[in-house]
Amino acid sequence: MDAIAILDFGSQYAQLIARRVREAHVYCELYPWHASASQVLALKPKGFILSGGPASVYEPGAPQVPGYVLESGLPVLGICYGMQALTHALGGKVASSPGREYGLAQLKTLVDNPFIPPGEQRVWMSHGDRIETPPKGFIAVAESGNSPIAAMGDLDRSYFGVQFHPEVRHTPGGAGLLRRFVVDVCGAAPDWTPESIISASVDKICSQVGQARVLSAVSGGVDSSVATALVHRAIGDQLVAVFVDTGLLRQGEAAQVVATFRGGQGIELINVDAVDQFMSSLRGVTEPEEKRRIIGELFIRTFEAQARQWVEASSSRQEKAPRFLVQGTIYPDVVESSAPDRSQAARIKTHHNVGGLPQDMDFELVEPLRYLFKDEVRAVGEALGLPAELVWRQPFPGPGLAVRCLGEITPERVARLRAADAILTGELTAAGLLRMGEQDGVAHGTAQAFAVLLPVRSVGVMGDQRTYQEAVALRAVTTEDFMTADWARLPADLLARISNRIVNEVDGINRVVYDITSKPPATIEWE
Repeated sequence: MDAIAILDFGSQYAQLIARRVREAHVYCELYPWHASASQVLALKPKGFILSGGPASVYEPGAPQVPGYVLESGLPVLGICYGMQALTHALGGKVASSPGREYGLAQLKTLVDNPFIPPGEQRVWMSHGDRIETPPKGFIAVAESGNSPIAAMGDLDRSYFGVQFHPEVRHTPGGAGLLRRFVVDVCGAAPDWTPESIISASVDKICSQVGQARVLSAVSGGVDSSVATALVHRAIGDQLVAVFVDTGLLRQGEAAQVVATFRGGQGIELINVDAVDQFMSSLRGVTEPEEKRRIIGELFIRTFEAQARQWVEASSSRQEKAPRFLVQGTIYPDVVESSAPDRSQAARIKTHHNVGGLPQDMDFELVEPLRYLFKDEVRAVGEALGLPAELVWRQPFPGPGLAVRCLGEITPERVARLRAADAILTGELTAAGLLRMGEQDGVAHGTAQAFAVLLPVRSVGVMGDQRTYQEAVALRAVTTEDFMTADWARLPADLLARISNRIVNEVDGINRVVYDITSKPPATIEWE
């Protein structure tokens, strides 16, 4: 399968570059700029994309273009800092711009080329330096009001650089530009489809696990469900799914998960009631990272115990304990947790199935979705034949309601949160807003919506009596890839109805607030 290598120079948009390349049905992988030549070239890329970054090329220790990129003879696209680093590496001159460009700019194509089509288009700029003298062999391909060389190219070597960001949605034609580069310039075949993902994953899974028995961690969410179905497609009855009821699930979710996998999918499922264990382990814990660490470790210990019990029950067949554990880790999990293969990223939070695992666990992980974005996971799920109500279920964190119940975890507070959350999602379902869509080109509905119980009490009046009870925050966002998100503009009358129902129907809550913070600066989840 053809592929593109993306080198990350520290850009906040690096993952979006990968997302847009995947949208063009071309496989790509993202590497730190200093990754070894052997690691990157093992991908056998058809071309390179150099991301933006916060540095200036003349700063001491600033990231530079690795020598193997230019020695490869393959097409190269530098974006923002990537363009400046390419210029610097090839002998051109980068200088501070007299007027910084941040925001929309009008781009005008100057010469015919295979990358940027003729005419004018809007693009998103975000830079302080600019190209003063392009390297030998380069010409200005496009200009903007403040950048005489807003895009440049060496047409003979298929090297291109742009000062703007084609990967962001603020550049309306940006996805098309990236497609032109990876398909037309690099010659990569657009064959990265759900079917090809499944085929490649099946081969990789079979190669990794061989004839060994495998456990799969099923949480009821989209990611773990698709991962389980994908591994089952690869190895069939070698797989045993384990569903751990932590007491931290949404309303009615435990029963639904069991029915889906045992009845609908025909997968062997072990249902473990571990509510008391999780609640006792979390008693008195308020710090979110500690919650995630405890949950991550307890999950693994629970699976290890199930593996031992399974062997004892299968002793007559002389079967060995399962060596492998399937998890539904996806790409945003890896990025936010700054897992070892994303060492350049700052850790935002630990995901219990990425950075919160104990070092001494007995399992080797199988993570078939590790480098897929959420919409790719859904597409694979549909191709595997999973029911729509499961594939399009809203994301739910591995630690469950523990990271939506801020402060101490108690059965009473979790029950309170679960009831409020059920009212929110029920009203959104009735209004047709629990799934993302578009109306007249505007985002409609929600990609993720949930309630958060706050460790804050406030004074209220109910039935002429003073109350002093907890507050709940409602969080609803729109997003395409969960790397960035905006708060959903829900109708005021709908929010009023939800608030009224929660206050009247859920004991212990007398105040409801709505979170109107985007990501960034906030994350989607509160913890």
